[in-house]
Amino acid sequence: MKVRELVSHFFLFTFCFATSVLGTINESAFTASDIITRDVVIIGGGSSGTYTAIRLQQLGKSVALIERKSILGGHVDTFYDPITRQTFDFGVVLFENISVVTNYFAHLDVELAKFSSLGVTVQSFADITKMEKLTNASLPSPNATAAALTKFGEILNKYPYLYNGFNDLQYPVPEDLLLPFGDFMEKYQLNALAYQVMGFLQGGGNLLNQTSLYVMKYLAKIVGNFLKDNFLTTAAHDNHELYVRALERLGPNENAFVNASVTEIERCDTNYAYSGHDQGSASIDECDTPVNVVFNIQSGAKLVKASQLVIAIPPLLENLQFLDLSSEERSLFGQFGNTYYWDAVVRNSGIPRNTSISNFDPNAPSGLPRLPGIYDIGPSGVKDLDIVYYGSPYPVENVEVANDIMDKIAGLVKVYNFPPNRKKPELVGFHDHRPYGLFVSAEVIKNGFYKNLLVLQGRRNTYYTGAAWQVHDSSRIWNWTEMNIIPKLSS
Repeated sequence: MKVRELVSHFFLFTFCFATSVLGTINESAFTASDIITRDVVIIGGGSSGTYTAIRLQQLGKSVALIERKSILGGHVDTFYDPITRQTFDFGVVLFENISVVTNYFAHLDVELAKFSSLGVTVQSFADITKMEKLTNASLPSPNATAAALTKFGEILNKYPYLYNGFNDLQYPVPEDLLLPFGDFMEKYQLNALAYQVMGFLQGGGNLLNQTSLYVMKYLAKIVGNFLKDNFLTTAAHDNHELYVRALERLGPNENAFVNASVTEIERCDTNYAYSGHDQGSASIDECDTPVNVVFNIQSGAKLVKASQLVIAIPPLLENLQFLDLSSEERSLFGQFGNTYYWDAVVRNSGIPRNTSISNFDPNAPSGLPRLPGIYDIGPSGVKDLDIVYYGSPYPVENVEVANDIMDKIAGLVKVYNFPPNRKKPELVGFHDHRPYGLFVSAEVIKNGFYKNLLVLQGRRNTYYTGAAWQVHDSSRIWNWTEMNIIPKLSS
């Protein structure tokens, strides 16, 4: 071994020793009843974190799921109407009809049914920014749309690996996947699909500027499923029911902790630091406790001692301030940008029942609306309640979004000359889904970003799951987690 290698290994060994000895978590500060020992601790009780916890519990592993909100479910938004006592979903609405989905719902005794549309009878288009009703939105003909869809499907079939997140992304990355999606559409004369693609990919920011990889990865198989009408939803129109059952099955304040704030995480990285590169997660024999997590709930601070850690929240630096990030983790996560997305429920909007209004800019390429702004307004299926979706490529204050939604609805009622509304419109549901789609630039992708990102899986006893590793689709996230994360945690 060369002198330089000896010095390097000595430095790494000393660093590891110092890290484990000089850690800031003091176990003696916790009473025995406040120390929890589990196989796996999971940060984030959204779609991916809850699925991971339930599956590991099924497989005989002990878990601690920590969620900062008062409920599990993440982007799942289900509205309960106290007047009609009906429910409807306006966040996550549907699921793919695949075994991972059906098995999960069956395990938690939640009945599924075939998804059906809400029966919109009047579909209107308006330039909502200019507050102009459009009698002719210049949409492509059905034949043109069908031809473009067939052609797009053939192109998607060239990249079947996109369904499995970024795991099988080819290098060098195909040039088509690195094009701005608008340029991709122009290259293959697919502009007839742009408006429909925006409908699938709401929340994705400026669609035509987005790197094609992200758009095509999201649309992998979804177009075929849409054509085959192969989607499911809960029979009760209450997707949140899945997460209520999950919390019950896990055990609140036993294996699942809501209203919990993580303050500090320390991970033993003996094997990783000593070798200078990842050789797999360190064994329990090499570390007294591979993962220590401190979090606060109403009853006070708790310490979780675990063998493995799962991060199931968006891996942005602002979200991971409690984590002892390595320079490599900090560098990779620091390159992410994100889009912004909101959903809302309005009572007594004044828009007639079973009527939807979609935002269309006749002066923009393919009619895509200007953002920030409303995507569309449509019926919920429950009397007097409409759903609104709103997007932006950059941050906007919630009060601005809420005010814009209500102002635009009032303006549309006047423009369309709808019958006078005797009841005052009310914003009765509103959710900010930031950070929504996580992305990096095409150049960063080309330089191997996702290859380097995936190397983090298993390092320092830590695994990651969620939309940043797949897409914003619960079915796909569960499937990806089942294939890529669960086997490593359950072995």
